Amino acid sequence: MTDDSNVDVKDESDSFRRQKSKEEMQKQVISFALMIVFTLIAFAMVATESISRMYIMPILFIMAIVQAGFQFYYFMHLKDKDHEMPATLIFGGVWAAFLTLAGLMVITWW
Repeated sequence: MTDDSNVDVKDESDSFRRQKSKEEMQKQVISFALMIVFTLIAFAMVATESISRMYIMPILFIMAIVQAGFQFYYFMHLKDKDHEMPATLIFGGVWAAFLTLAGLMVITWW
């Protein structure tokens, strides 16, 4: 009797793990597809010159930030438990880089 209950629990646990893995893989494939689409849009904007040069750089910059967010969140697993310290360090580095660039821009153009 005990062996059957252990097998049932193991099967349920294995089924749950497979379902979670399937959902995780779907999210990663969707994220990867979105990054490919963003890259294709960026290449098309630059190649066709359909948008004024003044607007291309900010749009490309925003798209790059979104892609970096996808990279951090999905592919570097910052959304998972026990990744608070790496996430804090990465986002702290991003904040420090932003402050450095903002300071340099103020010094340069002021």
